[in-house]
Amino acid sequence: MPSHHDSIPGLFDSPERENVDGAPLAERMRPSRFEDFVGQNDITAPDRPLRRAIETDRLSSVIFWGPPGAGKTTLAHLIARHTKSQFVSFSAVTGGIPELREIIKSAEQRRAFNGRRTILFVDEIHRFNKAQQDAFLPHVERGTVILVGATTENPSFEVISPLLSRALVVVLKPLSPDALGQVLDRALMDIEKGLGTWNAQFSADARQRLMAFANGDARALLTALEFVVTQTPAGPDGSRLIDQPQLDTALGRQSLRYDKSGEEHYNVVSAYIKSLRDSDPNGALYWLARMLEAGEDPKFIARRMVIFASEDIGNADPSALVVAMAVAQAVQFVGLPEAQISLAHGTTYLASRPKDNASYVGIVEALRDAKAYGNLGVPLHLRNAVTGLMKELGYGQGYRYVHDDPQAKTEQTHLPEPLKGRQYYRPKNRP
Repeated sequence: MPSHHDSIPGLFDSPERENVDGAPLAERMRPSRFEDFVGQNDITAPDRPLRRAIETDRLSSVIFWGPPGAGKTTLAHLIARHTKSQFVSFSAVTGGIPELREIIKSAEQRRAFNGRRTILFVDEIHRFNKAQQDAFLPHVERGTVILVGATTENPSFEVISPLLSRALVVVLKPLSPDALGQVLDRALMDIEKGLGTWNAQFSADARQRLMAFANGDARALLTALEFVVTQTPAGPDGSRLIDQPQLDTALGRQSLRYDKSGEEHYNVVSAYIKSLRDSDPNGALYWLARMLEAGEDPKFIARRMVIFASEDIGNADPSALVVAMAVAQAVQFVGLPEAQISLAHGTTYLASRPKDNASYVGIVEALRDAKAYGNLGVPLHLRNAVTGLMKELGYGQGYRYVHDDPQAKTEQTHLPEPLKGRQYYRPKNRP
C-alpha cells in the first residue's frame, strides 16, 4: 500500500533546528490517519459512506468542495494511503492538457496490462476552463481514471455539468473552534513533527485570538502558529509564554486585513447585502469598492447580486433579476477593471428598487412542508390520464379547464388534502 508519509528520524538537538525535510508546519502536521483528521465528522466518521469507500478501496469519482484549510488535500492523501490503485496528483495551476494526456495514456496501459485502476487527484480543478474539463469526461465515463477533484469554488458554477453528474460532490466546512483547538494542541505537543520541543504556551485570550485569526482554516492556523512560536524569545526556564499583545505584535496589523476566505470577507459581504436590502446605494457602493480594492472575485459579487435580486426584490421588480444576470454576464465578458462599472451599475439599481421577499419566504415554507409531510399524493383531478387504466382509476376526473371555466382558478384546489388552504406566496401590498 503506497504511503506519502515521510518519517523523520530521531528528535531535534535543539528547537531551532529545522525538520530534515524543511517543510512548513502545516505540511508536517498533515494527518496520515483518519483518527487525526478533525473537523469533518459528517463525512469522515467511521460509519460514513465516504470513509468506508476509501478504507475498502471502492471509491468512485468525487469532488471535494470547501474553503482553504478545510482538509481537501489531506483527504486526497488519505485516499492515497488506503488505495491499491495507482494514485496520481495533478495540479490545474501548473499542469495542462499535454500532461493530462500522458497521465491518461499511462492509465490506459496500466489498466490493460494488469487491470489496476488509476486515481487522478486534480487540485484546484476550477482553474481548468470548460473546454479543458471536457478532456476528463470520456476517461471518467469509461473508468480509465477515478477523478478526485478539489476546489474552493462552487462546483455548480466552476465545474461542467456532465462532469458533475459523474462525480459525488462532498462539501467540507470551515473548521470549528473546537476542531482548530485540536489541531493547535496536536501541533504544540508533537515532538517529532510539530513544535513540542519549543515549550510554547498560550494564554487563553491569545489562544482564542489565534483561532479567530485562522477563521476555520487549519493551514492558516498552523502557519501563524509556527511564525509566532519561532519568533517568541524563550524565558529563563526555556519556555515561551505567549499572551495576546505578543500575538498581535507577531501577527502585525495586517492580520485584520480583508481576506477572501476569512472573517472580514464575510463581514464586508454582509454589509454590502444589508446596504442593498436597506435601499442605501451609497453604503452598497462603498462596500462594493472595499471588495474590489481587496481583490475579491467579481464573479462572487455578481452571484450574490443574482441571489439578492430574487431573494429580496422578487416580483416587486422582476427586471432586477434580468439586470443582475446581465451584470454577471458582463463580468464574464468584459473582466476587470472595466467590469467594476457594470457591478456599480447593478449595485445602484438593486439598492434603488422596491423590496419584496415573498418568493423567498414562500419557497422556504413550501420546502418545510414538503419535508415534514413526505410524498403526499397528487390530487386525482390534477393527474393526466395517459392510459385507459389511469382513466378508470379516476385520473383527471373533475379537472376544470380554466380557459373554459375561469372560476376554476380560485375554486379548484392544487394542493394535497393535508395542505389545503396553505398560502405560501404572500406578496407585499405595493402602490
